[in-house]
Amino acid sequence: MTNAPTTVPHVDLQRYLGTWYEIARKPMRHEDKTARDITATYSLDDSGAVRVVNACINEDGRVEVVEGQAKPTDASNGKLEVTFLPEGLRWIPFTKGDYWILRLDADYQTALVGDPDRKYLWLLHRQPHMDAGVQAAWLEAARAQGYALDDLIHPQQSGQVHQESENPA
Repeated sequence: MTNAPTTVPHVDLQRYLGTWYEIARKPMRHEDKTARDITATYSLDDSGAVRVVNACINEDGRVEVVEGQAKPTDASNGKLEVTFLPEGLRWIPFTKGDYWILRLDADYQTALVGDPDRKYLWLLHRQPHMDAGVQAAWLEAARAQGYALDDLIHPQQSGQVHQESENPA
């Protein structure tokens, strides 16, 4: 498939802010397959960009938190670039990833997010659990846009939200 996926026509960033639970995702090299209680929390930083705080419980049972920044790349706010480099290094080229909002319900309760190469995909929801039929319909929308779903991961969700790392002694 050569055409890029289609994003939503407009995202109200104020409504998109807050905590989202990861319901499903394609594998990523920087996140182990057994990670659980995965959340993404978005807020505005002092510069007006989106502060991203991703948290999970890793395979060792420890809370892992990473902070980044996302900025819209067009007026729709449906296409963003995100970086997780330390603040002083965010100017380095080729260190940002695409975060494209492919589908978003009218109440901002469910979001389907991917990238133009169809390598990454996330199904996010405001609650830790999602009806299986509704989930299947949202994932079918990803498949219709050319995403392969055979390697999809469905992390365990307890409903806990972690904002700070547990530093080993």
